[in-house]
Amino acid sequence: MTTQLKPLLRLWEWQAEAACRGMDSSVFFSPPGERGNARRRREEIARAICRCCPVRVPCDSFAAASEQRYGVWGGRTEAERRTAVSPSSRTPAARRT
Repeated sequence: MTTQLKPLLRLWEWQAEAACRGMDSSVFFSPPGERGNARRRREEIARAICRCCPVRVPCDSFAAASEQRYGVWGGRTEAERRTAVSPSSRTPAARRT
C-alpha cells in the first residue's frame, strides 16, 4: 500500500525552519478590535521576525497562493497582500473580463 501523503508533506516542510515556529500567533494575527498604533506596533514586531526568517519567500508565496486574508505572512500584512492583487495590478487581459 502506498500513500499520497509524502508529496503533500513536502509542500509544508518550509514551516519547520520558520523563525516564528512555536511563537504565540497573536504576534502575527490581530485580536478583535485592534486598530491604529497598537496594530502598527504589532505588525512591525511581526515584520522584524520575518525579516530574518530563512523561509520568508516560501511563506509569502504560500500566503499569496492560498489567499490568506489575515495576519502577517512572509513579512507582508493582509493590507499589503490585498494591494498586491488589486484589480489595477492585473494584466490588461484579466481586466477585460
